[in-house]
Amino acid sequence: MDRLNATLRRVPVWAVYLVGLLPPVWFLYQGLTGGLGVDPVKAIEHRLGELGLQALILGLAVTPLRRLIGLNLMKFRRAIGVLTFYYISMHLLVWLVLDVQILSQIWADILKRPYITIGMAGFLMLLPLAVTSNNLSVRKLGPRWRTLHKLVYPAAILGGVHFVMLVKGWQMEPMIYLAVILGLLLYRVVKSTTRARRPARA
Repeated sequence: MDRLNATLRRVPVWAVYLVGLLPPVWFLYQGLTGGLGVDPVKAIEHRLGELGLQALILGLAVTPLRRLIGLNLMKFRRAIGVLTFYYISMHLLVWLVLDVQILSQIWADILKRPYITIGMAGFLMLLPLAVTSNNLSVRKLGPRWRTLHKLVYPAAILGGVHFVMLVKGWQMEPMIYLAVILGLLLYRVVKSTTRARRPARA
């Protein structure tokens, strides 16, 4: 693990951003060249949403990975968060521009379809986190910055529920995503509770 961490320390953050920008471009290329089947728009929409959820889970896992197995990804945590918002924004944009297209239908879907309502609520929670993911905001907000960025927790749950509700029937894959999210959040609750009890015992 020390060797892996040493290798990761040599990886510049800009390289993570550069590589992270490529998947939506690749999905679009596949869609245009017939590589995504008979409904490329739905395929791109689904892949971007799933990629965003995977990145969100990775961001939640940064601290547990460091504490449990010693893998240190702290250097890339902000990049992971920004890329998460990028993927989810692209997922939303494909739905808005390429899938639904009609403004009145978009609003109707948000109001009438619970899985879309939940997904949109999760996106809106991530929006202020993306806006304040910079050093200036950290300095300006002070301790409030950490409080604000705890919105990622309910946003992650909503993202997992959105995926579960999106698919037809009780499929295993979205349930696994939701279980992993809940497990990571439970880990944080347990660690926070343990830390809170230590002064009382001293």
